[in-house]
Amino acid sequence: MYNSLTRIQNVFGFFTTVAFVVAALIAASDFAAPRTPSATIKPTNVQVVKGRPHYYSSKKEEYAIIKFSLEADLSSLFTWNTKQLFVYVTAEWPEAPSADGVPSNQTNRAVVWDSIITSPSADHLSNLGPASLKKLRKSAAGKTIDPNRGKLSLKNQKPKYQITHPSGKIAETGDVKLYVNYNVQPWVGILTWNQNFDLGLWKKFNYGISKTFDLPALKKKDEGKKTPK
Repeated sequence: MYNSLTRIQNVFGFFTTVAFVVAALIAASDFAAPRTPSATIKPTNVQVVKGRPHYYSSKKEEYAIIKFSLEADLSSLFTWNTKQLFVYVTAEWPEAPSADGVPSNQTNRAVVWDSIITSPSADHLSNLGPASLKKLRKSAAGKTIDPNRGKLSLKNQKPKYQITHPSGKIAETGDVKLYVNYNVQPWVGILTWNQNFDLGLWKKFNYGISKTFDLPALKKKDEGKKTPK
């Protein structure tokens, strides 16, 4: 009644249906795991320098270097379905009014620092050297979930990236804030970012925003030199 091709198609169709249902159940299981992420961040040292912020920069421009301290507990974001967690810190400030005084509704946003935290089942994806990778695997031996990986304590952390502006001027910029952001990447399911509202067992991201601060003026080369008598 059925030839071999038809039977193969039926088996394949049944297999894909089952696989889709299982994947949907795995993705939905994340909603049963509570999420209560929290973080506090504050700038510790801010400088504005003039030079080439990147090795490929063709001209000198002003750029800001922001050091910060971060305390974060993102351990609740790790479940058995979590592949890795991408954590990054951004600096945001409103665009200054135009030359004719017209206010702007734009917001500048620049990444200052980032890090990828893998779950024990995804350690082979870590961009680490052999020694560091061996130490990481040893710390999570026999664990499917390692809550300690979601806990960050950084003191006077140096930024990975400098902040620039298309105009080449950034000194004395006001109303700057640091934001802690995260992106949960599961093995199966959708990507999720910072949550600004409660959704069932998933709670709103607690804090993660620094107080407003201003970038300092550009320090001149001759500043701080003693005047000869």
